[in-house]
This record gives sequence, structure tokens and C-alpha cells, in this order.
Amino acid sequence: MTFTKYFAIIRVVIVSQKLAKPVTGGEPVGLSLFYIKEILMATTHHKSFATVEDQISILKNEKGIVISDEDRAKEILRRVGYFPLISGYKHPFRIPLTKTYKNGVTFDEIVGLYRFDVDMRELVFRYLLQVERHMRNLISYYFSEVHGEQQTEYLDINNYNNSSRNRRDISRLVSTLSYACNSSYDYIEYYRTTYGNIPLWVLVNVLTFGNISKMFKVSEQGIQSKVCQNFGTINPHQMECILSVLTKFRNVCAHGERLFSYRTVDTLTNLPLHRKLNIPMNGSQYACGKNDLFAVVISLRYLLPPKDFRTFKKKLLKLIENANKEINHISEQDLLKYMGFPNNWKDVTRYKI
Repeated sequence: MTFTKYFAIIRVVIVSQKLAKPVTGGEPVGLSLFYIKEILMATTHHKSFATVEDQISILKNEKGIVISDEDRAKEILRRVGYFPLISGYKHPFRIPLTKTYKNGVTFDEIVGLYRFDVDMRELVFRYLLQVERHMRNLISYYFSEVHGEQQTEYLDINNYNNSSRNRRDISRLVSTLSYACNSSYDYIEYYRTTYGNIPLWVLVNVLTFGNISKMFKVSEQGIQSKVCQNFGTINPHQMECILSVLTKFRNVCAHGERLFSYRTVDTLTNLPLHRKLNIPMNGSQYACGKNDLFAVVISLRYLLPPKDFRTFKKKLLKLIENANKEINHISEQDLLKYMGFPNNWKDVTRYKI
């Protein structure tokens, strides 16, 4: 339990004591004792600064991690940092439900998992950017086809699907678009000063993937349908869920957060590919490919051209194979489980979509 959690619990206790005053009046008995406990716990559980040499000692002597080259380990800790490396990637190396590391775990294995995740982020991010670029173009193209090139059109809330569930999102989107029209990007300023108008196909280049996802969500049904026609059997509701999930994973990649075990609150709808892969069910929901990294793989299977997806899959397979060679204390099955991959994930290209 962290210092912050202790602090919050103790505050609750103090407030409770204040509400229960003694019948004789005055402050409740024992209040000063609680204040003393608060100070002591803060002192005891506060994380102290540790030098790189201290960190090496902690890893070896307290955690039992094998370090074969201390100079190399120190250099990695200086470049990466103890917290993002050890705290970020320690859990698969621990005995389940304990804080004890498996016997013989090496520093190099933890670094191997870290680097696997870095490489995975770079791979996934590359193809998410490709999807993002495609969606920017499609949404701006079909919106402009219907409503024209004037910026007053995409700033008009009446040019969106004004259902009750969308109204707040539309208002926020239009505010975002209006703000973007006044941004300082060279090409935005050029269109603003030269033509007095910024077409949507220009403006979309400064929008985030989240903005694009929201714009699809609140677009008129005809525009949504035209976008989806570029991806075979995907319908607007399925696309909305896909874009929402991909937005979260895109942000994880862009900000260098841990990817391989990430789960998002948003989920994919049940797609035909889930059924074709015969993914096990947890109640009415599929156990894999809903809010995990495999959900990204499934989404890319639908959104990327077949040739590009096959290239992505080939690189993904190579990353997993290399990780299995370098990391002895995580089985391939466990690694796939952390990633949300079913054992037959390679069949993702076997079926038509």
C-alpha cells in the first residue's frame, strides 16, 4: 500500500472521530494519537531516493534478481529508469499472488520484456498512424462531398446527427474544430489569411485520432455508411467501437506507456472474426480480442489492406518469437495471455472478412 493510500484512510478515521465528540464537549479523545500515526506512517512508507548503486543492491539482495553485468545494468537504469523498467515489467516474473520473484529471474529478462514492448509499440503505432491517415481522408472527403468546402459547414451543429446522445459530443467537437481553425500551423494560417476559409480536408490534419473518432461517431448516417463501405462488412456501430478502442491504444503508443498487457475500458462489439476464430466466451462476451492488444490486431485486420496486414502480422510474429527466445521465465502461452491473444491467433488471416 502506498503512502497516498495510507494518508487517505487515516483522514477518513480522523473525520469520523471528529463527528463523535465526547458528551463532555471538546475534541474527541484520541485525536492527537491519530495525528501521530499519520506522521509516523508517512515517514515509514515514503519512498526514499536510491542511487543507481542502491538500485542494483535492491534488485540483487532484496528481490533476488540475477545480474550478470552490473556496469551494463547501471547504464540501462540510468537511461531507462528504475520505475518504468522494474515497476513496469516486474509482474510476469513474480510467483502469482505474491511479491516474490521466480527463482533465477535475470535482469536481462526484464530488459528483454521491456524492449519487446518498445518494439511492439513502434510496430503497432506505425500501422495505427496508417489507419488514422485513412480515416482523416475518408471523413473529410465524404463530409465535404455532402456539405461543401466552406468551414461554416463543419462548424454548423445542424450538419451532424443531432440525436440526444450526440448533442454534447457535437458541441464539444464544433468547439474543437473552431479552435483548430485559429491554430498557428503554417498551412492553417495560410488558408485563413489567403482564402478566409479552411476546408475540412486541410483542417483534419491538425486533429487528433480522438477528434476523428468523435467526428465519425456524430456524423450523419449517410456519411458513416460511405466511410464503412471502404472496409467491407463493417457497419457504423462496429466502426465507432473500433475507432474508440484504437484511439486509446494509439495514445498508449504515442506516450510510451506499457502496451503488451494494456486493457482499455472501451470494447469492440462482437465481430464475425471473433466467432470464426472460435474464441472462448466469458458469459456473453468473448474472452479475447475485446479490449486488449488482440482487439487491435482484429481491428487492423478489418481496416488495413490485406497485403499491409500480412506484413504487420509477419513482423508481429517475429517479435513474439524473439521474446520467447530471450525470456525464459515467461512461457509463450503466458505471454500471449498477457497480450490477450488466443492460442490460434495466427489464424487471423485464415478467414475472409
